[in-house]
Amino acid sequence: MWDILKNRWRQGYRTQTFPPRGSLPPPFRGRPAMDSRKCADDCRRCAEVCPTDAISTDPLRIDLGRCLFCQECVRVCSGGAIAFSQDYRLATRCEKDLVLEGDKMRLAQALEKKRLRLFKCSLKLRVVCAGGCNGCDLELQALNNVVFDLSRFGIQFVASPRHADGLIITGPVTVNMKLALAKTYEAVPDPKIVIAVGACAISGGPFEGSDKVLNGAHSVAPVDLFIAGCPPHPLTILDGLLRLLGRMKEG
Repeated sequence: MWDILKNRWRQGYRTQTFPPRGSLPPPFRGRPAMDSRKCADDCRRCAEVCPTDAISTDPLRIDLGRCLFCQECVRVCSGGAIAFSQDYRLATRCEKDLVLEGDKMRLAQALEKKRLRLFKCSLKLRVVCAGGCNGCDLELQALNNVVFDLSRFGIQFVASPRHADGLIITGPVTVNMKLALAKTYEAVPDPKIVIAVGACAISGGPFEGSDKVLNGAHSVAPVDLFIAGCPPHPLTILDGLLRLLGRMKEG
């Protein structure tokens, strides 16, 4: 008993404050920032090298719903027109808000009053992996550890859709998962919410256009929150959830 108490005292408090203080480690790739003034005339190298066609030129834009954050665009851009910042805030209510021009982004707004009143202090979510690589699922699982401690905000993942207030969907939604996802969505009591996590769940990601996938969660259920990333960092997911619940300051 005493050994347990001493060990607990020695380890101290490990849960990260949120929003986090300071910057994230250098390898982290957050929201991209673009400066079209640095683009060479008629240069389309960034768009041509993008594996998911997330980049368009004239004007220079990046669709975060497709972006894999691979930084191939940064590698080929000799003028430095594209750079990835350490801003982890990547959640929006509308898919069109994921298309960035410059460095500004319209972040997610809170739910309407009826659902906000029900879910603001207690939210239970069922996670459905609809054919993804499990990268997003690992980041979601990390939210339950002592560092991020999702439950301190009254948010929990549950095993049954009948116990849930909504769904978190990952993966591009394969043809074989369509029926299972539809049944899971129908099993969640009304009113409910749907959250698409990661590029695959938003647009199909690198699998978009395959005859084996349905190109995202919107093919089966209406989506209330889009969280970009491949995969999104736990802080990105947490920020999106709290914005949806009206528990984050605007901007």
